[in-house]
Amino acid sequence: MFDFIDMDFDPAATLPSAGPYLPDAADCMRCGLCINTCPTFRLFQTPEETPRSRIRTLSKILVENQPITDAERLHLDNCLQCRACETVCPSRMAYGELFDQAQAHLAAAPQGLAKLAFCLIENKRWRRRLLPLLTLYLKSGVQKPLRHIGLLKKLHLEDANALLTRPALKPLAAHYPATGAAQGQVALFTGCIAEHFDNATLQAAIQLLNAIGYAVIVPPGQGCCGAVHQHNGQSATGLIENNINVFNALDVEAVLHTATGCGAMLSEYRHEDAEAADLFKQRLQDISGFLLAHWPDDLHLQASPEKVAVHEPCSQRNALKNQQNVYALLAKIPRLEVTPLPDNHLCCGAGGSYMLSHPDNAGQLRAMKQQAINGSGVERVVSSNFGCAVFMNAGGGEVVHPLQLMAGQLAVLPETVLRQTNIF
Repeated sequence: MFDFIDMDFDPAATLPSAGPYLPDAADCMRCGLCINTCPTFRLFQTPEETPRSRIRTLSKILVENQPITDAERLHLDNCLQCRACETVCPSRMAYGELFDQAQAHLAAAPQGLAKLAFCLIENKRWRRRLLPLLTLYLKSGVQKPLRHIGLLKKLHLEDANALLTRPALKPLAAHYPATGAAQGQVALFTGCIAEHFDNATLQAAIQLLNAIGYAVIVPPGQGCCGAVHQHNGQSATGLIENNINVFNALDVEAVLHTATGCGAMLSEYRHEDAEAADLFKQRLQDISGFLLAHWPDDLHLQASPEKVAVHEPCSQRNALKNQQNVYALLAKIPRLEVTPLPDNHLCCGAGGSYMLSHPDNAGQLRAMKQQAINGSGVERVVSSNFGCAVFMNAGGGEVVHPLQLMAGQLAVLPETVLRQTNIF
């Protein structure tokens, strides 16, 4: 099974002395270190479902300009793009970037429901018009009979339906003034659907930022980060350009994101105007790190005597590499016992749109994650990525963003302040 592993390779002798570099797909060292980090190898236990095998396929596409077989395409598409292989690769293989390039090379124009989904991601006005209808659908109770007669399955909507929660219909305000001693002003990135489906996290972020003295701007012109498009071979150029233009026009100290999946994409933005892209990325920060850096010494949280496990999303662990900020931030809650969730290196199965495109694979990985949760003995699980939380909760979990725990332990604020932050 492991005949492609070169057990005699010497990383020190192979790597250049000038530091990190971006190798071609052909520069893979055949060491096999990535195998144990790969979730699809965990599922299938075959060499074809390993990063090493996929690197061969990527090389055929990007370097050799050769056609690939249907089987090679199948194994390539099975990849969750968790990028765990990047964290252990001695060749510093930029697997995520190479994968996106290959997907762009192979992708055809989306059809049917996929085309509609991409259009809704791109168009905020269309989404807002659809949300009241979605709310009516969820309140009507028609889901159960539609499932029973098999219509959702026939329309390929069964998996998407299982992820649905009631959206918040009221958009966020454009500006939230600081409630503590004024320190500055920041902008909040909300992406495409979080404003409506992860509203509680965004409200918690605003409440915490206001409490440490920062006014929050939520620019209405912002849009999707572009990750779903780019990882599925579609162009994200227009979405990238829009966000760079919108946020660069603001007089703010930082641009903050709450979802690590979006943050990973935003942190790797490229644009033909390199100076504009650099300005955007210089001010971009994960909100946990920003809160840690600016937390006032005199702001104390109420105690919470419970045990919490931290789920480390792949986008945070493998791309942003800042998961320790979550542990440090939660340490500000007295008496809270915080522990890493076992097998944090293994993807939960969400993988952006993977939970919809590969529901069987995703479901098996979610079951493994749920088993880890059940065996951890914790009372609550937190995750800094909206997509991971939605997917795990659809499987019977109770996962929340760590910001919600933090905001819940703030000292009780006057009713007028709570009304300013749209909590009522």
